[in-house]
Amino acid sequence: MASSSSPSQVICASFNQDNSLFSVGTRHGFRIFDARNGRLCYEKHLGGFNVVEMLFGTSLLAIVGTGEQPAMSPRRLCLFNTKTGVPKKDLNFKTSILAVRLSRKRLVVVLQSRTFVYDLNSTTILDEIETVPNTKGKNPTAVCLCAFAPNSEECYLALPASTSKGSALVYKASEPELICQIDAHQAPLAAMVFSSNGMYLATASEKGSLHMFFLDAARNGRRQGNTLLSSVIPGSVTDALDPANHHVIHNVVPGDIKSCLAVHSVENSQNSSKLPALKTVIYIITHNGYFREYVISTTKSNESSWSLEREFSLLEAGLSSQAE
Repeated sequence: MASSSSPSQVICASFNQDNSLFSVGTRHGFRIFDARNGRLCYEKHLGGFNVVEMLFGTSLLAIVGTGEQPAMSPRRLCLFNTKTGVPKKDLNFKTSILAVRLSRKRLVVVLQSRTFVYDLNSTTILDEIETVPNTKGKNPTAVCLCAFAPNSEECYLALPASTSKGSALVYKASEPELICQIDAHQAPLAAMVFSSNGMYLATASEKGSLHMFFLDAARNGRRQGNTLLSSVIPGSVTDALDPANHHVIHNVVPGDIKSCLAVHSVENSQNSSKLPALKTVIYIITHNGYFREYVISTTKSNESSWSLEREFSLLEAGLSSQAE
């Protein structure tokens, strides 16, 4: 296991819309890696970055600086072209940008009390949504709550509806319009995420409870059954991440280190009693500068184990290097 110390910490990390690439921003610039083989695809030294978001495998990035450089204000969003190495468009805001989400049609910019929806191609503003204060923790640049389904035709967007309880507002960013409010938890929200097809929303509260909602059912105030977080896993409806197995995730993700996690694949092996019933591959980016790939094996009796398959440093890799 690699050391947890690093001379240059990761400020931000995110996967692209199909989890094939990921980006990390540091105090010195940003880097883009191929998640499948660890190859460093692109890097740029422009100062610190709070946000680096990709649009699938295209050359378009949405980047937000930390403010260390005058041109990279945390209130300025830059649409950056990696092929030309120059900005395509700048959008300026009155307060710091907390998060950015991209689809092929929409650009979503999240501020502390407002969220803006743009047409990506023309950068025409389509909607301005007033929200409750949307930060986690006292740090003004802390990760905010925002779930987005870029692969769905409706481009579903979920934002917190309350700071005192776990309620979320779900919008169609394609229109845009509000479609429903989901009262998921008594405690405030800690996280939320859409399934890859955008039809399910999984939520977690600050007290650790987890729920999953089918959007059509949620409009009528009904919650999905006991397959919690199941459809967040691509291509399979399972209970691999049922609460009984949460200890596995806690073991692979260090509790004292901020991390970004993506489910890469799920394989179902129901045909053989000698193989695990389910093999889930997850990617983890840790903010102390490492990429790790784990395999979680779940048996038919719902027992789970995990193994580390790959690990490499995100801060030491060069453009000519490739992780083993």
